[in-house]
Amino acid sequence: MNVPLFPLNSIVLPRGRIPLQLFEPRYIDMLTRCLKEDRGFVVVLLQEGGEAGRTAAFYDIGTYVRIIDFQQLENGLLGITVEGESKVSVVRSWQQEDGLNVGDVECLIEEAESEVPDHFSELPSVLKALFRHPVIRDLNMDIDYGDARDVGWRLTELLPLDKQEKQKLVELQDPLERLSRLQGLLEALEEG
Repeated sequence: MNVPLFPLNSIVLPRGRIPLQLFEPRYIDMLTRCLKEDRGFVVVLLQEGGEAGRTAAFYDIGTYVRIIDFQQLENGLLGITVEGESKVSVVRSWQQEDGLNVGDVECLIEEAESEVPDHFSELPSVLKALFRHPVIRDLNMDIDYGDARDVGWRLTELLPLDKQEKQKLVELQDPLERLSRLQGLLEALEEG
């Protein structure tokens, strides 16, 4: 599957949502094509470089997203909200003449559904607290607080973690391993 790549300093995972502001012509063209062809694009986390720059190094595991809403913002920019569909691996990437990164991607195997074990019962509580924030609440995400995937994905997106740590969590395919890592990171945050 050949798709546009959107390098960001943020991540989104399956069933997660993220608001974006578009102002560069390459991304406005991308949005127009995606809407016209009813297809999405892939959000990848930046390793180095800026979101608005021409040169950017990014990780090769990201999330295929679809546009679920768009509107003109008060600042005159175009605002969109995207929702993650599936994790993908970027097999090959290149930059078009207009500066848009594109790539060949393969979908990763969907993570197994599993319940949140009792020894991780603090994690859904932390997530519920985060969802009380108006900006997050306004994204209208459906969360299954008993599903280890949902809890791990949303905490990975929302916790103030180092970029490299977030990417390691994105790349994990075992929801329980992700919860274990998140539990350790939360304990370290509380101690720090």
